[in-house]
Amino acid sequence: QVQLVESGGGSVQSGGSLRLSCAASGSTISLDKLAWYRQSPGKERALVASITISGRTTYADSVKGRFTISRDYNTNTLYLQMNSLIPDDTATYFCNGDTGVYMYWGRGTQVVVSS
Repeated sequence: QVQLVESGGGSVQSGGSLRLSCAASGSTISLDKLAWYRQSPGKERALVASITISGRTTYADSVKGRFTISRDYNTNTLYLQMNSLIPDDTATYFCNGDTGVYMYWGRGTQVVVSS
């Protein structure tokens, strides 16, 4: 079992920055990949960024150059640094842990970007 707890969401103006954190606990050694997803009302949950155990990262085209995903192996914490935020980034952001067999989810943290 893996537990994921997000924090760091909030309300910012367009152009601002936020850093999301996801604290992982439990059988974290089983995780091959960690990721951030987001979901807006009326839309499907979509991948924002991911990072593998080897450190390889991927990003959605809409956030490339603005968001940075990182992982602290010592503290089992996943981060998402979000810069140059725009209103379209408004969503609930979810931390995801993938063992290759099972996916774990946090409860989400809300981000609101006002114009």
